[in-house]
Amino acid sequence: MKKKSVSVMVGDMPIGGGAPVSIQSMTNTDTSDVQATIGQIDRLVEAGCELVRVAVPNEVAAKVLGIIKSNISVPLIADIHFSAKLAVMAIEQGVDKVRINPGTLGGLKDFERIISAAKERGVSLRIGVNSGSVEKEMMDRYEGRLTEALIESTLRAIDYLEKQAFYDIVLSLKTTSVSTTVEAYERIAEKVSYPLHVGVTEAGRGLGAVVKSSIGIGSLLLKGIGDTIRVSLTGDPVREVEAAKKILQAVGLRAFGPEIISCPTCARCKIDLDDLVMKIESLTKNVTVPLKIAVMGCPVNGPGEAREADLGVSGAGRDAILFRKGELLKKVPVEKLEEEFLIEFKKLASSKSNQG
Repeated sequence: MKKKSVSVMVGDMPIGGGAPVSIQSMTNTDTSDVQATIGQIDRLVEAGCELVRVAVPNEVAAKVLGIIKSNISVPLIADIHFSAKLAVMAIEQGVDKVRINPGTLGGLKDFERIISAAKERGVSLRIGVNSGSVEKEMMDRYEGRLTEALIESTLRAIDYLEKQAFYDIVLSLKTTSVSTTVEAYERIAEKVSYPLHVGVTEAGRGLGAVVKSSIGIGSLLLKGIGDTIRVSLTGDPVREVEAAKKILQAVGLRAFGPEIISCPTCARCKIDLDDLVMKIESLTKNVTVPLKIAVMGCPVNGPGEAREADLGVSGAGRDAILFRKGELLKKVPVEKLEEEFLIEFKKLASSKSNQG
């Protein structure tokens, strides 16, 4: 069951309060290069990103945030370190949320200016505590015990904000360790009801990074913890969005299109299943109807084991079968399987679309 959190608005998007878990990413362009940044944001949105964060390292970047904001279709978040002045400038430029790290801001006293501006403009704040920059005094106090330091830093920031009557708060407690990240989020979720932005920071690149993020984010989501997520990957941020969608669909929280399941193959498989899966992925990639498609290598893994599939194929030599919910639809020659699959898939997708 999803942990109940309060709702915080980021622009026109609710975070928490029972809203669907949203997908975030962050640009890696030079923010002051307006066209490059807008272009990357457009690509992220096309991939399914719902909130976008940009780094604001200097005043040049801060001064173009209004232009960027007016040319994109999703809420804009400013990522601020070291400077309350930049945070205030970002708010004045019309961003929808500001991410602040207490460990890099220079102390809670700098919050006052930010809070005042955020209240005036209706802007939310994310308190983003990070393992690489948690306050030294916290690490000293807890003798290097990172989880305790992260939680204490977060709670201290919350206490300060609440004393200023500011409650539009989102929290994150990210580390590079999956186990530490999960523990920190589990413990903070027991103490507060503010929405949680979940992710494993600096996860790396490629398969290893996706695995780390999937385990960390997925395990928390399965426990009902998390209101918005970012998969932190080195490289093209579009891959972050693609991975986030896969995670959310895998844990059953959201559906973005067909889910394709396929067997790992064995000696019983007499067709090129890998090639067939890739072809079916290509045939279905632009469909948003949530269907389960099974691509199996033989009758053993066919209608029986994949009986939950809305549509399935099973190949075992010269002939293949198409099935729905475990029931045989038709037997077809392997060379016509792609054609016949597409016919049945289009009919099914159209039927499901009309129902929904």
